Amino acid sequence: MQAPSPLRHLARFVRFPLTLTAALTASLLAAPPPAAPAPGPLTLWYRTPGEASVTNGLPVGNGRLGALVAGTVATDQLAICEQTVWSGGPFDFNNPAALAALPEARRLLFAGDYARAHSLIGRNLVCKWDLTERRNFGSYQVLAFLDLAFDAHAAEATDYRRELDLATATARVSYRLGDTTFTREVFASAPDQILAVRLSADRPGALSLLASLSRPREPEAVADAKTIATRTDTPRLTAEGANGHSVRVRLNRNAEPDGLRILARLRAVPTGGTVTATDAGLRIEKADSVILYLDGATDFRGRDPEADTAARLAAAIAKPFSRLQADQIADHRKLFDRVALDLGSSPTSALPLPERLAAVKAGQPDPALAALYFQFGRYLLVSSSRPGGLPANLQGLWVDNFRPPWQSDYHTNINVQMNYWLAQTTNLAECAEPLADFIDTLVEPGAHTARIHYDAPGWTVHTMTNVWGFTSPGSSASWGLFPMGGPWLAQHLFEHHDFAASPDPAFLRRHWPALRGAAEFILGWLVEDPATGKLVSGPSNSPENRFTAPDGTPTSFCMGPSMDQQIADDFLGRFVVAAALVDQDADLAARAASARARLRAPGIGSDGRLMEWAGEFTENDPAHRHVSHLFALHPGRAITPDGTPELARAARLTLEGRGDGGTGWSLAWKVNFWARLHDGDRAHALLLNLFNPVSSRTTSMRHAGGSYPNLFCAHPPMQIDGNFGGAAGIAELLLQSHDRTPEDTVVINLLPALPSAWPAGSVKGLRARGGFLVDMEWRDGRLVRAALTSTTGQACRVRYRDTTLDLKLAPGTSHFFAPSSAP
Repeated sequence: MQAPSPLRHLARFVRFPLTLTAALTASLLAAPPPAAPAPGPLTLWYRTPGEASVTNGLPVGNGRLGALVAGTVATDQLAICEQTVWSGGPFDFNNPAALAALPEARRLLFAGDYARAHSLIGRNLVCKWDLTERRNFGSYQVLAFLDLAFDAHAAEATDYRRELDLATATARVSYRLGDTTFTREVFASAPDQILAVRLSADRPGALSLLASLSRPREPEAVADAKTIATRTDTPRLTAEGANGHSVRVRLNRNAEPDGLRILARLRAVPTGGTVTATDAGLRIEKADSVILYLDGATDFRGRDPEADTAARLAAAIAKPFSRLQADQIADHRKLFDRVALDLGSSPTSALPLPERLAAVKAGQPDPALAALYFQFGRYLLVSSSRPGGLPANLQGLWVDNFRPPWQSDYHTNINVQMNYWLAQTTNLAECAEPLADFIDTLVEPGAHTARIHYDAPGWTVHTMTNVWGFTSPGSSASWGLFPMGGPWLAQHLFEHHDFAASPDPAFLRRHWPALRGAAEFILGWLVEDPATGKLVSGPSNSPENRFTAPDGTPTSFCMGPSMDQQIADDFLGRFVVAAALVDQDADLAARAASARARLRAPGIGSDGRLMEWAGEFTENDPAHRHVSHLFALHPGRAITPDGTPELARAARLTLEGRGDGGTGWSLAWKVNFWARLHDGDRAHALLLNLFNPVSSRTTSMRHAGGSYPNLFCAHPPMQIDGNFGGAAGIAELLLQSHDRTPEDTVVINLLPALPSAWPAGSVKGLRARGGFLVDMEWRDGRLVRAALTSTTGQACRVRYRDTTLDLKLAPGTSHFFAPSSAP
């Protein structure tokens, strides 16, 4: 969605001229920025402008506040995003009819009467979803747009360049008009919690423009099966003081604008020239340079957006700009610089990003593109998920309209979990804290859902959730009946502890109510299969997939789909270990161990593949994007080539049957699968498919997945999970630590799936379970040396091909490993 040009605002101008004194200018502003550096290995760069869209804009963010930078010349636009800008509100979506239907649904499925079971489940095991409910679920939305309309920019620009520097988290635009070079820098400061835009020219007095905030009124919707009728509030644009502009609006909750209050504020501080505040924006005349400070907020969870934004902007403006920028870069690099990856380069590596993507599709080698994609995923997590905030959603932090795909919510049947697969391995554990805290907020509403729908203890969430605590099944059971979403989410709490730099289980204790509740739900949800005596989950689906039952019914529902069984096995096993660590709930842990021993294990079909459902049913979509029945291969740990070779062979055949196509995030998951099977070249082929260039105009799911021009993952439409999952997959190719010895010692596997396309390279700073930091260097496809540093003093077994070494290092000490030095 494009906002109206700021020149089209019809508000009456109220002028407040402001000329900064030389002393004030000197105290606030740094010297003009140096010339932009040559493109480096951590730079996305372009020869042409983009758009303020999720498929073309360059993303910056501080975890809470972000922007998509277009970089157009005469009239530029930035889409501004703030993580709490959600329509809707808290509401009870739970459906009492579900519990009444549950026993009969189970009986019918056990009896093989899929036709009647499908009808009963479809009518009853869903949430309430009439107009009122749909309005209250809400949607994540763009906060506002920053519009820049420049004077005297009609001529064609030369020497144009647009770039995103991942190392400094700064977007830049530069171009020449005549004999004047214009430069723009955009960054989001985490220490100061604001966005900063610096505009400059190398000729004094060359900058004249109108800078304004805008937020078009949300379109009226029509009440039908897919959209919701609402009345919308009209955004109020106002001048603030001598150099400020703001936009305020009340979001929708029901049919009225009675949801969150949102506010965006803009301040301009020029060097030279003047600034005039009007209701239409800030008119800047004949400045040498100008810094635009921007902040936004809502009253989510009782915050005061007026006071919060005023205080943050005042503090930021009071700082010298050089210090503001230096603090931002230092904060970013404290996280980002923990890992360095070098996979080599080629002549293609020097090209602008769209040309690189096209060259790789044409078969040109570019190993540096994989390293860039890896670091871009880490950059996006740092930029969209910081302690104290909300977790990254389906689009991370960045949207460009009021109705993003799937409400830009938190899908819990793969997507939000995939968002955080890279957090621990790529040394960004703090960035996973928002997910852990978010899980805690789901415990209370999820317990209500468990009681109302299933008369079960504990808590859960199904296929999707939002910031308002939605935990019910979806409006259609075919995709929305996934009761194991809660335990899958809670698996991340165990992962955080397994990687932690300290063996202290304080993290587990802090989140124990969520872990205990997930275990209680599993034990209350499992039922005995009357034919086998085994425990199974259900009714449930294998996320979003369908099969044809023996009675000819196309359906999604069965008892004991493989993914549910694998999640239950993984979670209950981890819970037993964790309960002993925190010395709590011994009785519950004993019940968990007993139930785990009775779980029905997924079977291998007559074709040698792992079975997705309870029986060997006919697949309706053999190439389906979800490969849910391989959870035990990844992100689980029950299937390994060495420990369970028969299951690993079945997993390989399953992947070959699914094929190497799919949506962007599906391709990313397959990279991880093949890495776990130690097939680096097949994983690399999937990675190349993930780099497949997709037009910024392509949003249809019918199109193959890949990468948009700004390197965001194309589902299509844009979903950020593929970026995160792809980066996690690259880490899995280089380092794995999910396996354990019979004595439960972590096994650190070095270069377990190195692609032949990366014959030489190095990586520093990856993390392994057990609290280890790992550096490696390799040449000619073989490990040259590795350094392992222990932060916890735990034992480990190091494996490289057929070489193993058992280690137990003191905390803070390192071991330098080379294959020839091992016994």
